[in-house]
Amino acid sequence: MKRNNLIKTVLIFAILIWSLWSLYPTLRMQTISSKEINKLKLEGKYQKLENKAIKRGLDLQGGIYLVLEVDLAQLATDLASKKDDQFYRIIDECKNHLKANPDADFFTVFTNIFKQKNLKLNRYFGTRLDSDATILTNLRKEAEDAIDRSREILWNRVDQFGVSEPNIQKRGSQRILVELPGIQEIQRAKELINQTALLEFKMLADNDVLSEVLKKIDEAVKEKQGLKSPAAKDTSVTKEGKTGEKDTTKANVIRAEDLFGQQTAKSGSDSTAADSTGLEVDRKIFTESPFLALLRDFRGGGGEVGVPRKNRFAVEKILKDPDIKKLIPNDDQFLWSSKANAYRDDYYYELYLVKKRPELTGKYLTDAQVKIGSGSNFNSAGKPEVHFTLNSEGARIFGRVTGANINKRMAIVLDNRVYSSPVIRSKITRGNPYIEGIDDMKEAQEIAIVLRAGALPAPIHIIEERTVGPSLGADSIRKGTLSAVIGFAVVVLFMIFYYRMSGFIADIALIMNLLIIMAVLAGFQFTLTLPGVAGIILTIGMAVDANVLIFERIREELRAGRTVRAAIDTGYARALSAILDANITTLFTAAILYQFGTGPIRGFALTLFIGILTSMFTALIVTRVVFDFLTSKFEFKKLSI
Repeated sequence: MKRNNLIKTVLIFAILIWSLWSLYPTLRMQTISSKEINKLKLEGKYQKLENKAIKRGLDLQGGIYLVLEVDLAQLATDLASKKDDQFYRIIDECKNHLKANPDADFFTVFTNIFKQKNLKLNRYFGTRLDSDATILTNLRKEAEDAIDRSREILWNRVDQFGVSEPNIQKRGSQRILVELPGIQEIQRAKELINQTALLEFKMLADNDVLSEVLKKIDEAVKEKQGLKSPAAKDTSVTKEGKTGEKDTTKANVIRAEDLFGQQTAKSGSDSTAADSTGLEVDRKIFTESPFLALLRDFRGGGGEVGVPRKNRFAVEKILKDPDIKKLIPNDDQFLWSSKANAYRDDYYYELYLVKKRPELTGKYLTDAQVKIGSGSNFNSAGKPEVHFTLNSEGARIFGRVTGANINKRMAIVLDNRVYSSPVIRSKITRGNPYIEGIDDMKEAQEIAIVLRAGALPAPIHIIEERTVGPSLGADSIRKGTLSAVIGFAVVVLFMIFYYRMSGFIADIALIMNLLIIMAVLAGFQFTLTLPGVAGIILTIGMAVDANVLIFERIREELRAGRTVRAAIDTGYARALSAILDANITTLFTAAILYQFGTGPIRGFALTLFIGILTSMFTALIVTRVVFDFLTSKFEFKKLSI
């Protein structure tokens, strides 16, 4: 055997061995029983085996398909340097218009409303010297940047969540398409994606300020209800276990309609809205203090003002009343705890009065990790905590804030929910705070993920959701496999019928071609999609095309009277340029489709690109080595072609 053919033969066998080794996990996954799966899971080997198998796309294995919309109205609100009632009315009008016309461009609608009201954009954005066109250009640039950043943040979150080969891409001016193949915990994935991750550190208002605000709200609610205030009665917040002992007799049950009327109570969409069991209040206390009766005071024991779970809807509705909002100091706001805590025979949400302006935000955060609480803190001992690290500037700010507020409480707020509110005992200079009060390890891990990935620049909303079931994926695999087998069988039979023994050699190369394609997909962790199957089917035809060119050239040489060996050598040499021209141009096309295409297009381009390379290898090298081997061993007077 020629030295050149020896090298080629070694290369062919090496590629065959590697291909079989790469495809073994995929073949194993297809034949493994459920009993073996459970055994491998117990041994910790199943995940490794699954990771080495060919990954399948959303259309082949099921998963979740989401279309997200970036809230540009909220982004515009955040970018505004000045806000007043008129501005908020414009935003509301813009939202209403977009609800009726979902495909309308936000900024076109936004600027049209300004023109209708004869207002200049520089009243709320930019400087007085900026024109509407300049401000609009800047707003669009900010919006585009927000969408790009949202996409990158979603990529980071999904990547840490452990989804293999997700598809996340922009769609239009304010939407993002998300495809997560193979996801089983769909609700968890949606919550992870949709979380804003706005981390803020806010100081709590003084207890005296909170008590005064609650009393004012109580008096206002009492006046709205037409109740008279007894002069000698105490209007402090109901203390659980003392003045607030609940009268559970049926005659004393208070319902939401007693506060808001029948229609308003029923219109609440919150799950905590009034039900047949009524609110957790005593009728006598309710008559004297209708708002304070909804609350429980845990401050004496180091807690906060608590709200029984059944009362949350009523308290939220009161706090959203425009007249009540005027009683809350302009620089303060009410926030709820992240979850309800058990106390005696009920669950209570804590209600915090905090400063609107955060002392520190998550933009200074550099890392977030989940740790288990130590025994030094009884409340969090043995429970997961999220510890995060601040950069040098954040640590400096944190040290200044904690130093100036010793013995005061600071709320750690994530997405407008208070996770913890520790008392500042001393100045903290290292900048390593943590979130406690988390019972579930999964929740702690998700918080750490979104904090590491960063906060979304604007809220996003899920406007379309589709779940692709495994049965649909199995059906796609079945049909795709059937079409590939039929196409392959037709090509194989045609080559044997038309080119006889030479056609059989081409079929061997074709089988090897498919083997290498699948091995590359498995070995390099590419994802096979339904369009990718179409690319493989197309590759089958293109792989044979090179052999057809070679065989026709060999036939021409045989007709010209050349020997079998000379005809083979000349046929391969003369067909080379035509094969390279056809395949290289297609190779460039596949590369461009993969680079600039998205989703299904990339899946098709990937298998086409791999298939072209492997088909040239099998057509020009594998079949040539086989012909050289046969002609060197046997003296052919006539070639079966």
